[in-house]
Amino acid sequence: MLTYGVTADFMDEYLKIGETTALRSLKMSVKTVVSIFSEEYLRKPNNNDIVRLLAVDEKRGFPEAVASYNLWIWHAFFGLPGSHNDINVLDRSFIFSDLAQGRTPTINYTINGHNYAMGYYLADGIYPQWATFVKTISAPQGNKKKYFAAAQESARKDVERAFRMLQARFSIISGPARFFHIETLNEIMMACIILHNMIIENERADNREEEFEYEQLPETTHDPVSTGPTPEFSEFIQRHHALRDRRIHSQLQTDLVKHLWQQYSAA
Repeated sequence: MLTYGVTADFMDEYLKIGETTALRSLKMSVKTVVSIFSEEYLRKPNNNDIVRLLAVDEKRGFPEAVASYNLWIWHAFFGLPGSHNDINVLDRSFIFSDLAQGRTPTINYTINGHNYAMGYYLADGIYPQWATFVKTISAPQGNKKKYFAAAQESARKDVERAFRMLQARFSIISGPARFFHIETLNEIMMACIILHNMIIENERADNREEEFEYEQLPETTHDPVSTGPTPEFSEFIQRHHALRDRRIHSQLQTDLVKHLWQQYSAA
């Protein structure tokens, strides 16, 4: 039922399991998966995860980037109530609230002679001009900007494909919902994500040739994630404004255009 999206009455015909029993078994199965494995496979990225992800993105020319696309999809499905789109979800996002509250790892890096202290997300044109977003360039002029736009959109598409892969693996989430209770729908979605993450972890272990050598990076690249109390209000306001700094947004995009072109020219 999870993988092929078949109905409960199909299970009755195929396996001689009553419709009520099939539905109850599905609910109990996903509840069990979530209760046992969510702590490991639904946790926030730890320092090792972040180092690995940043190393992968840096290999593609985007130092300290998180190739994230359509952030509202993940928030809408995985935790935030109500109706959201790409814009209004940002004001309720736990990702950006953690940034504003100083609960994310410290990241320091230099591009084109400019120092930065905040990671960034690769996003499409609808997102605002925040310091933590690097958007593509619409109708780019010149080889440098054209190359940057192609590289940014290519990296961004990886995350878009990830959600499609999730739907392809578990057909139950690609069609109309067949359950009425939000709790059940949430557990089905979470169970599918957990199983998906298990598969990815297993495939990564089996395909060593595709691994980046992130283990060789120094262990002190990132400070431990802070889980302490919310910082003072003045500090919160400073971080809040820093997130929305349009000048940094423009400067970072310009620096990345030059950085990617220098890498392309050197190759």
